[in-house]
Amino acid sequence: MASTDSPLEHGSDPTVVTVCINDTLTDDELRSILDKIERDKDKEIFGLVCKRWLRVQSNERKKLSARAGPHLLRKMASRFSRLLELDLSQSTSRSFYPGVTDSDLTVVANGFQYLKVLNLQYCKSITDSGIAAIGSGLSKLQSLDVSYCRKLTDKGFSAVAEGCHDLRNLNLAGCKLVTDGLLKTLSNNCHNLEELGLHGCTNITDSGLTELVKGCQKIEFLDINKCSNVGDIGVSSVSKVCASSLKTLKLLDCYKIKDDSILSLAQFCNNLETLIIGGCRDISDESIQKLARACKSNLKTLRMDWCLNITDSSLSCLFTQCSNLEALDIGCCEEVTDATFHTLGSVGTEVNLKVLKISNCPKITLATLSILVDKCNSLEYLDVRSCPHITKAGCDEAGLLFPESCKVNFTGSLCEPDLFL
Repeated sequence: MASTDSPLEHGSDPTVVTVCINDTLTDDELRSILDKIERDKDKEIFGLVCKRWLRVQSNERKKLSARAGPHLLRKMASRFSRLLELDLSQSTSRSFYPGVTDSDLTVVANGFQYLKVLNLQYCKSITDSGIAAIGSGLSKLQSLDVSYCRKLTDKGFSAVAEGCHDLRNLNLAGCKLVTDGLLKTLSNNCHNLEELGLHGCTNITDSGLTELVKGCQKIEFLDINKCSNVGDIGVSSVSKVCASSLKTLKLLDCYKIKDDSILSLAQFCNNLETLIIGGCRDISDESIQKLARACKSNLKTLRMDWCLNITDSSLSCLFTQCSNLEALDIGCCEEVTDATFHTLGSVGTEVNLKVLKISNCPKITLATLSILVDKCNSLEYLDVRSCPHITKAGCDEAGLLFPESCKVNFTGSLCEPDLFL
């Protein structure tokens, strides 16, 4: 920054005028400079120049993660007045006490008027009162994560739905008190909803999903894992109404799901990219084959462990039709044999498999691994736990050499990828 001292004090030319940069640049010009700085670290340095630059930097800050009580939150709201994303999430063990409270949420609702994204994951102390304040104060909110905030009910969430009409993403995983009533409120108020997480919300039924899609017809991501009261009627309603938008559907351990759900997805949802149907034991080869043909250009991730009726015929169809398939879990599909893997790349298509889980498949042998070594150059993770014919010693003896980038899980000692969660 140029000096503001008199040039005569330094014996310099009195005709030369020195100017302070703050006397020349407007706030808008300083913001323009700040926008051109790419690295977050450099943005922080920008604010160290002087109080004015710090004020400009603070006003332009978009994201913040914090652990703070009401007093500090008020100071933050005053400093970061145009904040768009706020992360107050806690760890599963709640590493600080008392954690986020309803009083904190009242401060957030009153102080961060421009907020679009709010993460409250594992904030176990908050109740409907705090969430209702969010609904009343943050009309611009587009994304809310309250997963595993177990005290929350329809009452608090309904205030959010009624106050935040532009809500796009709502994660209610682990909020077991949520019912179909909330889905009806979302349908009536949040027509732009794109992502909805209901993992473990066991009070959700087919009726709720049917009501949901009457008004929410742009859903791209729907997680109803472990929603044990959801069946074919609800899934079919979603697939018909959200046919063009639905890309991810998670149905883990929804034991009422049968072929009708998969056939409906095959008929309407050709843009489907991720399908989780692990534990849906009544699904058969016929529906999987139709799904493979219908979604052949887009399907990338398929989890169907414990689908006990699945055999080589449906897997062969997947391998020949779904050229972009990247992750497949067929653990505990006991009827699958080595024969199905002979179809990999058999029609001249490139094999893009990156993650393959074949644990607890008693009829798969080292012959399959030999094919994988030969055909799957992109493989990054292979799970062969509890396959009685496959051991590390056996692979070494057979001279099977997987690429260095591929982790082979023989015993369960490796961390699993989160693609199927």
